[in-house]
Order: sequence, then structure tokens, then C-alpha cells
Amino acid sequence: MTTLGGSQTRQSSGAIILPSDANIRKMLAERVDALAGHEDGIGIVVGVVGPQGRRIISYGHLNQGDPRPLNGDTGFEIGSVSKVFTALLLADMVRKGEVALANPVAKYLPSGVKIPERNGRSITLLDLATHTSGLPFMPDASTVYDDPAKYSDEQLYRFLARYQLKRDPGAEWDYSNVGYWLLGQALASRAGMGYENLLQSRVTAPLKMNNTAVSLSLSPNLTAKLAVGHNAVLQPAPSFHSVSIYAAMPAAGGMVSTVNDMLKFLSVCMGYERSPLASSMAAMLSTQRPIDDGSEQALGWVVMGKGDDRLIMHDGFTWGYASYVAWDPTVRVGVVVLSNQLASVGDIARHLLRPNVPLERPTATKHTEINLDSAVLDAYAGQYEAQGEGVFNVIRDREFLTIQLPAGWGLPKFRLRPESRRDFFVAELPVRVTFQTDSDGRVSGLLVYPPRGQHALLANRIRAGK
Repeated sequence: MTTLGGSQTRQSSGAIILPSDANIRKMLAERVDALAGHEDGIGIVVGVVGPQGRRIISYGHLNQGDPRPLNGDTGFEIGSVSKVFTALLLADMVRKGEVALANPVAKYLPSGVKIPERNGRSITLLDLATHTSGLPFMPDASTVYDDPAKYSDEQLYRFLARYQLKRDPGAEWDYSNVGYWLLGQALASRAGMGYENLLQSRVTAPLKMNNTAVSLSLSPNLTAKLAVGHNAVLQPAPSFHSVSIYAAMPAAGGMVSTVNDMLKFLSVCMGYERSPLASSMAAMLSTQRPIDDGSEQALGWVVMGKGDDRLIMHDGFTWGYASYVAWDPTVRVGVVVLSNQLASVGDIARHLLRPNVPLERPTATKHTEINLDSAVLDAYAGQYEAQGEGVFNVIRDREFLTIQLPAGWGLPKFRLRPESRRDFFVAELPVRVTFQTDSDGRVSGLLVYPPRGQHALLANRIRAGK
């Protein structure tokens, strides 16, 4: 396994010396081959920018059977990195006096929209931008499969109208896609135009990010450059906007970009390029609220570490892509990592900027779905409770099973796909489930393997399904 530790050091001047292109490409090859074996169609592109300029290193192809290599102009869904752009839009509108961070979000929304409050405390724009609004990660009853109905803004507003906050706004960090959707709605309403047009006119066009757009509005030129995304089991994945509830949330995760465009963005952040947005970018870091792990949540960005050891970062995942953007504001070196497969790439970026951060050791994730008799599926339906985690609901839905994870996990409902009589997997995320039986052959519980690689959780059956 390539570690590259020792090939990158801080000099007395504070500069970072990054590994050679060949060493970085070797790292990418090892990662891709570990995940996908010798199958093509999976790849990673890395971009670095610093005092010595920009470099782009890639490994892999756009899709299986497509010989075109990935490069700096290849398009990728960037998932929640989109939140950084929404936060920049907010910071710029604050700088121009169009909105104020301390104002309630309700002030900028259409009349009649009901936003939850608690103990007399309203949700502000700052609460939304720092994930301290108290709003949940996603609306309830959301799914990522077979969702043909259009999920509208009106449905999201109805969800907010009945939602009861469990903590005061501003009191505690809790990552929320709903919060960033609402922030995007407020900014668009204040500007009198749709979110996509607002983002293009105020952010991507001034930055000359010509290959960056909301995925719903991709031009034929951008579509032709888009790498095909692959899910957690290496199968072609649905696009972000094809699942209607996510298509309704472009401000939370709906953008497509390239490494070249993201390096332009970082170049302005670090002062290598001039832009009218530079002061707004700087303002994004001026307000921060604590996260439980010791890092700080700025507007959009997460700040890891203190003083000269700070890293500014954000990661993103969709059903077929992974992204990570990080930069060191002290030595002014930044890294972008984009992949067309749902597997973490953040360790690569952190390792390049901090060689003491080890690379992960990924394993192959390919699974093969089989068919099971209806009676077997029926036997597994029910509720399962894990101590300290909550209840897992396994539901028979037509010819397959679904699983609703505990509310605290902040994830929608997924389809469970069998690979043996007892073992099931989720295609959209690296989640696995193994059902347990007692000595009489009755279903007694399940083991859940969470998406972040933690140890398996045992959930005991508390109720059988219908």
C-alpha cells in the first residue's frame, strides 16, 4: 500500500511539498483496483493547487467499455460540496446588504409558509448555514428507490409546518439537508428568481466555472463530459436529480463540477486569483459554531484543527459519486478529489495535506443480488431494536424488502437486496444486513453493518411484520 509518508514535508518556510504525479497516480491506482478489481469504469481525479501552480492526476475511465480517461474536465456530481456554494451565495448577499445572518428565515420566504419555532426562538439564516437549526437531515418517509412522483417544494413546506423541533435553534449542531434546502429557498425568494439561475448569475458565472451547474440544468456539452456514477456495489447509479425528493433540494447537494473548476474556486479562496467574490469567501469563515468532534462549522465549510494546523474542508456523496475538497489557509495549498464511485476519498485529500493521516484500506464491494421466495421475505419483516441506536423497520414492499434505519441516522428508506438466504445489502450505500435465527429457526434479530465501517450492530426483534 502506498503511504507517501515522508515524501511530503513542511519546510521551514511553511511550504508543503506534495508527492510527485507518479506517486499520486500510484495511490489512485491502488485505491481503484482495491475497490473494483480489474473492472474499468471506476476512477478518481485529484487536483492540487498551491504556490507552484496547479496539477491534475487521474486514474480510470468514464464508464465500463468507454476508453476515454478521466481528466480535469470530467464532470462529477459533488453532492454536499454544493452546500459551500449555497453558503457563498448567502455570504455575498449578506455583504451586499440583501439579507442578514441574524434574521429569521421566515422573513425571506413567501407569505403563508410556516417555519417551526421552539421556546420563542426562530430559525435564522445563520442557524441554517451552520447546521444548528434543529431541522432533521431529511424529511420523514423519504425513499431512494422507485419514486416516480414529483416531490415538490409544497410537500417540503408541509413537512416543515408539522415538524416539531427537538432542540432550540442555534443550540446544537446537527447536519441537515432540509436546512440547506430551506436556505436556498429563502435566498432565491429574496432575489426574485429560481435557485439555479441565482447561483449561476451570482456565483458560477463570475468565477468562470463554466463546467459547474445544478444537475437538473446540465447542457449537452456538460452531459457528454459526465463520468457515469457507480453505487456501493459497483453498479451504475441513479443520478441525484432522478430521485424526486433530492431533485427538490439542489441547494443541499445538486451540483455537478470538474476538478479544473473546483481548483478555480480554491484559487480564489486562497488568494491566487482575483474575484469580486473573494471578500465574501473570506466572510464565510468569520462565523463558526462548534461541532461535537471538536471541529467548527463555518458558513458551508468545516474547519478542522486550530491555528496554523487548520484545514478547511467539505465532502460530498451522491448515489454514485464521492467528493472531497480541502485547503490549508496557512500555507495556501488545496486539494480536490472526485470519484465516480460511492466510496470515501477524504483520506486521500487529508493524507496529501497531512502525511501523518494514514490512507484507508478499502475492500472490494461488489455484491450479486439473488431471488428469494415470498415466504422468506415475509418472515424477515418486522421491527428490530438495537440498544443505544433505536428501531430498524424491515417492511415487505411488493416483491422486496425495505429497511428504515433509526431516525438518528438521518437516512431515507432503502431497498434490501438478498445475496444469500440471510444476507442482504443496500446498493446506494455500503450497508449490509444479516438476519439471525434461534435454535427453532425463528427470526430473532439482525446484524447491521453501518455505512462508515463501524462494527456490526445487533438488533433484537421486538415485533413481527404483517
